[in-house]
Order: sequence, then structure tokens, then C-alpha cells
Amino acid sequence: MQERIFNLFASFGLSPKAIILFLGALPVTELRASIPIGILLLKESIRSTFFFSVLGNIAPIAPVYFLLKPVSKKLSKVKYMQKFFAWLFKRAKDHAEIVERYEAIGLMLFVAVPLPGTGAWTGAIIASLLRMRFMPSFIAISLGVIIAAIIVTVLTLIGKLAF
Repeated sequence: MQERIFNLFASFGLSPKAIILFLGALPVTELRASIPIGILLLKESIRSTFFFSVLGNIAPIAPVYFLLKPVSKKLSKVKYMQKFFAWLFKRAKDHAEIVERYEAIGLMLFVAVPLPGTGAWTGAIIASLLRMRFMPSFIAISLGVIIAAIIVTVLTLIGKLAF
């Protein structure tokens, strides 16, 4: 799936930095894919890949946080979208325990773990659903993104050295 998305962006003739930025911003890929792709496939520098991955991953936080409720309310009038948002909100609530317990620190730790379903998008959804204040949430999610980026970069470099 990630390779298809990468190939789609590449087919538009986008620069490697733009591809990294867009992959970092997408909920399916986020920086968990943009960093390895940037370093290993696009041969971009570590610094450039890190910067554009983090920037892309942070970019959707505010729109997701502020637009989630109004957009889901409007789109939930369509049967299939209602099911989608019910699934999405249940999934986010299932992951919200650490955030509910430790608030901003929990949100940062949740986003920092570079596993599927724990990124900036899910963090912003959880913060919105739990009605957390925006600025503390934004800062916590951004710090979590930076920590995740460090972890993914180190793992990518270890993998590159191993092979």
C-alpha cells in the first residue's frame, strides 16, 4: 500500500522533498513510511528527510482537531460514513486510556510509539474526542512526532547498515 502511494506521488513528477512531506502528512503512511522511503529509496539526506517528514506529520494536527466534529457530523448523515465514523471513534477511544490517565504526557507518549495506529492523526482525533485544550495537545502531539521520527530514523539507519 505504501509503495503504491509512493509510486503515485512519483508519477506526478514531485520532488523527493515534496514526496516525503506528503507521505508524512498522510494517515496511512505518516513518518513511519516517509523516513525510510526518503532515506532508502529517494536517497535524501537524513536531515532533510527528518525535517520534511516531521513537518508533514505535524501539518494535519490542527485541521483534524478542529474539523473532526463538524465534518463527521455532516458526513454521518450518509449511512456508510456513519459506520466509518463510528468505527473511527471507537478505535480512537480504545487507544485513549493512556491519554485519559496522563493527559498531555500520555498523548505525547502515545504518538511517540512508532506503531500503526499511534501517530499524529490518531492523537489529534483522541485529543478532539476527549475535548483536550488545543495548544497543550498540539505541543504534546508535535513532541510525540519528533520522538517517533528519531526512533524511526535510528531504526532505518540500523536497517541500512545491516543490509
